[in-house]
Amino acid sequence: MKYFRTHILIGINDTSKQAGVDAFIKTLRESLTAAGLQEEINILETGPLGFFGKGICLTVYPDNVNYENVKVEDVAELVDEHFLKGRPVNRLMFDAGSKFTPKFNYESRIVLRNSGIIDPESIDEYLGTGGYEAWEKALQMKPMDIVDEVKKSGLRGRGGAGFPTGLKWSFTAPIECEQKYVVVNADEGEPGTFKDRLIMEGDPHQLLEGIMICAKAVGATKAYIYIRGEYKLSINRLKKAIEQCYNYGLLGKNIFESGFDLDIDLKIGAGAYVCGEETALIESLEGNRGNPRWKPPFPGVKGLWGCPTIVNNVETLANVPYIIKHGAEGYKKFGTPDCSGTKVYTILGDVAYPGLCEIDMGTTLRTIINEYAGGMKQGFRFKAALIGGAAGVILSDRLLDVKMDLNSLNQYSAVLGSGAILVMNENTSIVDMLWSILRFFRHESCGKCAPCRNGSQQLYDLINKIKKGQGTEDDLDKLLLIAETMQQTSFCALGQSPVMPIRSALDNFRDEFLALTKK
Repeated sequence: MKYFRTHILIGINDTSKQAGVDAFIKTLRESLTAAGLQEEINILETGPLGFFGKGICLTVYPDNVNYENVKVEDVAELVDEHFLKGRPVNRLMFDAGSKFTPKFNYESRIVLRNSGIIDPESIDEYLGTGGYEAWEKALQMKPMDIVDEVKKSGLRGRGGAGFPTGLKWSFTAPIECEQKYVVVNADEGEPGTFKDRLIMEGDPHQLLEGIMICAKAVGATKAYIYIRGEYKLSINRLKKAIEQCYNYGLLGKNIFESGFDLDIDLKIGAGAYVCGEETALIESLEGNRGNPRWKPPFPGVKGLWGCPTIVNNVETLANVPYIIKHGAEGYKKFGTPDCSGTKVYTILGDVAYPGLCEIDMGTTLRTIINEYAGGMKQGFRFKAALIGGAAGVILSDRLLDVKMDLNSLNQYSAVLGSGAILVMNENTSIVDMLWSILRFFRHESCGKCAPCRNGSQQLYDLINKIKKGQGTEDDLDKLLLIAETMQQTSFCALGQSPVMPIRSALDNFRDEFLALTKK
């Protein structure tokens, strides 16, 4: 084994690709070679380092120095000052106080445990971290034993609904039929949410291992990953990871002579928000227009092509290998007694360090903002946070100390949703924010049912009227009434969701709306 005195981890994701990371790496390799350092310093291309919107980012081990927004023209200074003379380049350094940096909190990570550490395109590096040991264990377990372990772990869906994962599997596992499917919802259309993309970019094999275990548990021999077409890097890495799994005998026929067969394929989605609803996703996967279906029957009984189908979110399945490897009790060491595990959050808006973090369920919103996002941007004060994306709620500073888990938020008629946190400063117009949300719902309504088709247009017309200062106080009540009617009568969750941002905006910031209404 070759040893290096220094390792340079370079995050390869869509952001760094756009910033020219390929040219940067080429120049860095050439400069290190010219300085005679190629045998001492190792360059490791890895997944997202947790930074967001910071261009090309580096982490230097064992120095624990993090650089952001570096460019090709910075290479000469980095090599000369840091890698030859041992003096970090302060002007390029990321603030060491941020917990987004890889040196923090890896002991509390499950889903992102490898992200920013291993090469996501190398199955050997994943195996080196204990990867596929859970799959090996699962192949020797009885299907219902796998289901029971996931049940006992308390894992709940991480796509927004929060339904108990093991319970969902238990409906499908006992059904005897020729064909069952596992479908992964990697469509991720919720505004402000990009956690699944970074999970797939940073560690695609962990998702594949979760799919394999799920398939074994419910008796499915075919799995599809339904992924949005814009996620080019995730698509390429998943394709490569799947190919590697076939080459290593982890997928295919009679896997490791267990008698179990499994094939995994990708389906590229066209970007419809409604396809985040599981039956609309299945319709699209079958080649039809992505409209939701009647339920019941539920997909677990009659799903893809009329066969029993498990539909799970990317983050949900990425938790499964840890549960099988360490047991339900090992998993329940994370989170709260009523809501176990960790949660991956994407933090955007008026914070010092936008990005990605994975922390225990039950961590307060204040802690997430102050410790993991570095607090508010300099010179700004906190006003509100949109939690869970467009289908979420707008929280005021009164709820900064709310615990971010499914049960605690439910006590305040709030939702955890997909894990997006959009932080707003004191200058942000909540009216404008709600206008943007309702415009989004109007655009994304599939039009199948009248309550959503007509209601979303009426909501947009009303908020437009209010935004222009032409509304009345009665219009505020009408806004909520229409949303509540949609919640009770719409065909799927898309039409049922606008009531949450509307009610929370009016409850917490009604004066702001009244200030724009006619007296």
